[in-house]
Amino acid sequence: MEKAKAHVIFKGRVQGVNFRAFVQRAAEALDVDGWVRNLPDGTVEAVFEGDRGSVEEAIKKCRTGPAFANVTEAGIKWHPYEGEKPGGGFSIRY
Repeated sequence: MEKAKAHVIFKGRVQGVNFRAFVQRAAEALDVDGWVRNLPDGTVEAVFEGDRGSVEEAIKKCRTGPAFANVTEAGIKWHPYEGEKPGGGFSIRY
């Protein structure tokens, strides 16, 4: 399978609604590595790495988000796979 890396900025009501934990669970369920964090401007930044199909599916799930979230935009930039996080996994950054 083709490996890929996606850098995504989620906009909308994405802070204070358990969005980061939702992103982490979605990524882990699809065996996607990376991280997610809140940004000072109210957006959420995430990096997803893994099989391209799994990365695309994780982003698709995150566009829906948890019950109280409202994702209005997901800006995606694709990059070559780097294996950024040694040992794998998906983390929440603070």
